[in-house]
Amino acid sequence: MDLTEDFWDNKYKGNKIGWDLGEISPPLKTYFDQLSNKEVKILIPGGGNSHEAEYLFNKGFTNVYVVDISKTAIENIKKRVPAFPTNQLIQANFFDLEMQFDLIIEQTFFCAINPNLRATYASKINDLLTEKGKLVGLLFDAKLNEDHPPFGGNRKEYIPYFETYFTLDVFTKCYNSFHNRQEMELFVKLVKK
Repeated sequence: MDLTEDFWDNKYKGNKIGWDLGEISPPLKTYFDQLSNKEVKILIPGGGNSHEAEYLFNKGFTNVYVVDISKTAIENIKKRVPAFPTNQLIQANFFDLEMQFDLIIEQTFFCAINPNLRATYASKINDLLTEKGKLVGLLFDAKLNEDHPPFGGNRKEYIPYFETYFTLDVFTKCYNSFHNRQEMELFVKLVKK
């Protein structure tokens, strides 16, 4: 599978981004609306057009970072939200990041990487989180593609990747998914051990 920078950049250039809801995901909006600490350091990996980052920024969160391998995706955010701090929009491979965050948001990134990298993803999330940091977001709970993203899976398959590093605070069927993802998502809130 050729999931390189060019692969993803061409997806954004050609607007072949069917995973992009065009707005913030309802489960993440609900979660964000409960957060009171506007200083919390947040990462959105594989953030793409990152409507979640835009929402947080507009709500006054000051430490929101987006990393994406696609230059076009990062440029799209800059154009749409020109006041967003450019030093918090990082065009890079997630696995090369060396920073620390209090909260990492999962929104379609886990299902976009090669499934062979899922254990590495869990380990990297652990490395990037501060003590008692959280991974919060959505995982597909559906059989999807096997030869190209998005790659699906299920709760039983996912848990072994995470249980070594995290307390599984919430790992359940999502009740408020976007209409075209109903019954296809798990909401997760994992706390670093």
